[in-house]
Amino acid sequence: MVRMSAEERRESVIRAATVEFARGGYHGTSTEVIAKRVGVSQPYLFRLFPDKKAIFLAAAERCVEDTIRTFGEAAEGLEGEDALHAMANAYTKVIAERPERLMMQMQMYVAVAAAEEAGEHEFGEAVRAGWMRLWDTVHLPLGADVNETTTFLAYGMLVNCLVAMGFPPEHRVWEGLYPSARIKGRLEH
Repeated sequence: MVRMSAEERRESVIRAATVEFARGGYHGTSTEVIAKRVGVSQPYLFRLFPDKKAIFLAAAERCVEDTIRTFGEAAEGLEGEDALHAMANAYTKVIAERPERLMMQMQMYVAVAAAEEAGEHEFGEAVRAGWMRLWDTVHLPLGADVNETTTFLAYGMLVNCLVAMGFPPEHRVWEGLYPSARIKGRLEH
């Protein structure tokens, strides 16, 4: 069996943490369950990351970066409505195929609210910085139009909420979304 490097193991921890935090949230997920999913001890986990917050922030950062990459690749060479529909299609495909990415996003927002309430601003600062990179990734292909960018991201948040609540794709709540923002087929949770 080939041994993984620390960097490969770190990547494994981020992937496992994304799944576990998506399922249980920041406060409902133990580092023990993350270590177990990766197949390492908790002490080894803490050699890779200083604490649970650092693991969560690494998973949150990866989630945001993956979404940015999804939008950027989809919109490459496109602008306006073509870019909008390409990004919407790409995003709905990703969250249908990888629901843990959607749920990790939702958990990020909850964790920020809880941390801000407790006076811990690191979560919020990191997530807001990621959100701004996401905003900029969408903003330029949409013609740097603030209203278009806001509407696109608002639809995205609505899609997130509808999927998280388990509304099936054929439900009437999806009818007002532009076709590329609709989830095709049944979502598997």
